[in-house]
Amino acid sequence: MAKCYSDWPPLPPLHPARRTPPQSHISLCTIKRQVTTFVLHCSRSCASPILAPKNLTDEFQAVPPSVSPLPDAPKLGISNKFIRGLCSDQQTEQLAFECYRRALLQPEFRPEKKTANALAVQLLRAKQWDSLELLVEDFKAYGVLPEKRTCARLIASCIKARRFSLADAVLRVLEGKKGAPAVMAFSSAMLAYNKLHMYRNTVLVYGQARAARLALNADSYRAVMEACGALGESDMAASMLKLYRSQKWYPSDSCVDTYAIVCDALGKAGRALDALRCLREMEEDGLSPNAAIYSSVIGTLADARETAAVEDLYREAWDNKMLGDPDMFLKVMIMHVEAGVVEKTIEVAKDMRQIGLRITDCILSTIINGFVKRRGLKPAIRAYDRLVFIGCEPGQVTYASVINVYCRLGRSDRAESVFSEMMNRGFDKCVVAYGNMISMYGKIKRASEAMRLLALMKQNGCEPNAFVYNSLLDMHGRLGDSKQAEKIWKEMMRRKVRPDRISYTAIIYANNRSGELDRCIELYQEFRETGRKVDKTMAGLMVGVFSKRSRFNELIELLKDMNTTKLDRRLYMSVLRSLREAGLEVHVKWLQSNFNVVEEKT
Repeated sequence: MAKCYSDWPPLPPLHPARRTPPQSHISLCTIKRQVTTFVLHCSRSCASPILAPKNLTDEFQAVPPSVSPLPDAPKLGISNKFIRGLCSDQQTEQLAFECYRRALLQPEFRPEKKTANALAVQLLRAKQWDSLELLVEDFKAYGVLPEKRTCARLIASCIKARRFSLADAVLRVLEGKKGAPAVMAFSSAMLAYNKLHMYRNTVLVYGQARAARLALNADSYRAVMEACGALGESDMAASMLKLYRSQKWYPSDSCVDTYAIVCDALGKAGRALDALRCLREMEEDGLSPNAAIYSSVIGTLADARETAAVEDLYREAWDNKMLGDPDMFLKVMIMHVEAGVVEKTIEVAKDMRQIGLRITDCILSTIINGFVKRRGLKPAIRAYDRLVFIGCEPGQVTYASVINVYCRLGRSDRAESVFSEMMNRGFDKCVVAYGNMISMYGKIKRASEAMRLLALMKQNGCEPNAFVYNSLLDMHGRLGDSKQAEKIWKEMMRRKVRPDRISYTAIIYANNRSGELDRCIELYQEFRETGRKVDKTMAGLMVGVFSKRSRFNELIELLKDMNTTKLDRRLYMSVLRSLREAGLEVHVKWLQSNFNVVEEKT
């Protein structure tokens, strides 16, 4: 209790004992008025916006002018118990720190542990960071600390609020104590930095704790190993695991999560066999790997293409019912796909179906495209048929991939069947599928079906892209229908689809077939204005156009702009024949001296 003076109004206890019967002649309003009078006396020596009388509630009356003046600060007699009482009441907690600062002016006042704890909790709740900085300085000056849980909360809150300098100040105060508060605070700092992905800071805090010779707990080691894994420091994570295994709490059930972190760190570093050895060491210590560890190690081994180790560990995890990660299944299937083993890929898909996992469209399309790349088109179709047979449902991406395979095989009937199935299932806005079908129709010269599909594509709200228009331009060019090609070209311009080199080559080819040589030259000049380079296909077309129009100077410029001294035999002979027929022997000699013939590989 605060020391009472004869000229001060009496101050009732903040929390009367429960066993003491209430005094009927003292009302609650009277007690509040007496507390207010005391605080107003304390606040006169230093005006504070928090303690200003205008912030008090209306039921508090102003102090009568007959009260004697405030004594000197050393005579206030503010106790630790009084400050804690202010902290415990929501109506007076904002006054607690100000009274605490005034109490420090008393020569006999020393803050207690409970007082420091109550003030820290109250300031954290109010997020008064400037006041917390002053309180932390008092921690160091008076050698008093809050409870260990409050220290941990203080550190975590400072880091979460990006008050890193304040967090460092608290850690500097705690590192010399070497007690439970210091251990919990450093652990809390590491965990908080990891949540912000500030892994470098986690490692720095760990180094600070080691320099202070603190006996870190299991959470601290796990936080550091997680930071090392995120930073790619797999060697440091492995060395930390050795220190972890030497501690008195090892082994325990919580150690399983630590092994999961280390195995994941080794896997990210590409050390698949080291991750497998880590798993085996765990089993030797009597700990059973969980599903996360099995998935991490199997996925790492699959990425490293350790087929034998993957199959053994996969079967072991399957027998222990520890498989359930779709990403791990995908990695194993990709490994089998690249090895070209259809049967094992299907077995993994069956396992996914058996444990209730859905084989997504992404997984199916990855399998199909993988077989196309590694084994060819027909093995990809066989894999697709097997996957559909076991109950896998293809999606838009898978349908588009299968249609592309059938188009490349020349199986227009199967491509149409799959495309029809795709439309019936509601996947009617896939530009890739439309483009593949139109390209196929163009190659087999079924112009009416291609144009019908283009109209259907627009009707379904799917915008044609450059690939679709290029297929149509190429189709009409092969048919020698320059008028339809020009219509497609104008539509392409109207829809603001930017033509590429293939587009210009196709429209020039169509006009060349129809004898529209001037239009070919016009399109060629338009193409050159875009700044793109001429390939050998366009060069072969324009050599014929320039030769027919006897524009040999432009033909020579075309050869110079190709920036190469090697021409394939067909293009070389075409230029040579044109120059000789025109009687330009000087240009013939220039061609023979500056360009070489490259035989095409068959």
